[in-house]
Amino acid sequence: MSSHSTDEGPVVSDTAQEASGNSTTADIRISFKRWLVKNLRNPYVIFTSLVQPIIFFVLFVEVFGAIAGSALSEALGPNISYVTYLSPAIIIMSTLSSAATSGIGLVDDMEEGMFEKMLVSPMNRSAMFFGKVLSEVARIVVQTVIILFLGYLLLILKNGAAFDQYLRTGAVGIVGVVLVTVIFGGAFIAYSNIVALISRDQEATIMFANLLTFPLVFISSAFLPLSVLPGWIRTVAILNPITYGVDGVRAIMLGQDVMTVFEVTAFGGIWNTVVSAVVILVGFNLLLGSVAIRLLRRAARIKVQ
Repeated sequence: MSSHSTDEGPVVSDTAQEASGNSTTADIRISFKRWLVKNLRNPYVIFTSLVQPIIFFVLFVEVFGAIAGSALSEALGPNISYVTYLSPAIIIMSTLSSAATSGIGLVDDMEEGMFEKMLVSPMNRSAMFFGKVLSEVARIVVQTVIILFLGYLLLILKNGAAFDQYLRTGAVGIVGVVLVTVIFGGAFIAYSNIVALISRDQEATIMFANLLTFPLVFISSAFLPLSVLPGWIRTVAILNPITYGVDGVRAIMLGQDVMTVFEVTAFGGIWNTVVSAVVILVGFNLLLGSVAIRLLRRAARIKVQ
C-alpha cells in the first residue's frame, strides 16, 4: 500500500486504493459485516430497535385513538381504523430514531481510533459509507416488519379485523412499505453521519438526533391529516420530509391516494402519492448522501492522530 505524507498527516492516495486489489463490492461487504456485528453486540441498539416501537405504538393508540377518531373519519372516511392510520407514523418514527442515531457509532469509532485506521487503509471511501448504510438498512427492515405485524395484532385485539382491512394492498404491500421506509431512512442515516463527521462529538450527534426525532415527527402528517392542522404547522409540514415518508407508507396501507401537499393525477390511485413521495425522498437521499461521502473523503486528508 502506497501513501504520502503532508503537513496534515499520512494520506492514502487514490492510486494506492486502486492498486490494493480490493473491489468496491468487497469493501462494501466488509464494512457492512463489521457494522452489523457491532450493532448486534450492542444491547442498546437491539432495545431501541425492537422494544421502543412497541412502547410507542401502544401508548399512541391508547392516548390519541379516541381523540383523533372524529378528525380521521372526516378526512378519510369512517372505515379507517386509527391503528391502520397510525402504523405508518410509528414505522417512520422508529426508522427516524434508528437512522438519526447512526452517527453515534461513527463517533465511537473516532474516539476508539478505529475511524483513523480505516481512513489510512486502502478501503474505498464510498464503500465505507455504503456498508454502514446497509447495516442500518438491515435493522430498519427487521424493525419495519415487526411493527407491521404488531399493528395487526393490536387491530385484532381491538376489532378482530382481517389482514386486508389492516393492509389494504395485501402481502405485496409489505414489500412496498419496506421499500419506502428504506428510502426514507437512507436520507436520515446520511444526515446523522454528516453531523458526526462535522462535530466529531457524541453529545452533539445525540442532541441533533433528538432534535430531529420528536419535533419534526409531530410537525408532519404522522398523527393527524394536514387538513386539520393549524395554518403555520401545515406550512412547516409541507416542507418536512417526514410528511412524504409517512404519506408514502400510508397510501400503501390504506390503498388510497392520501397526498395532501399537492395534487398529482398522472399515475392514478395510490401511485399518485407513492411516486411523488419516493421522488422527493430520493432527492433528499442524493443530496445528503453526496454530502456525507464528500465529508468522509475530506476526513481522509486530515491529520491522523
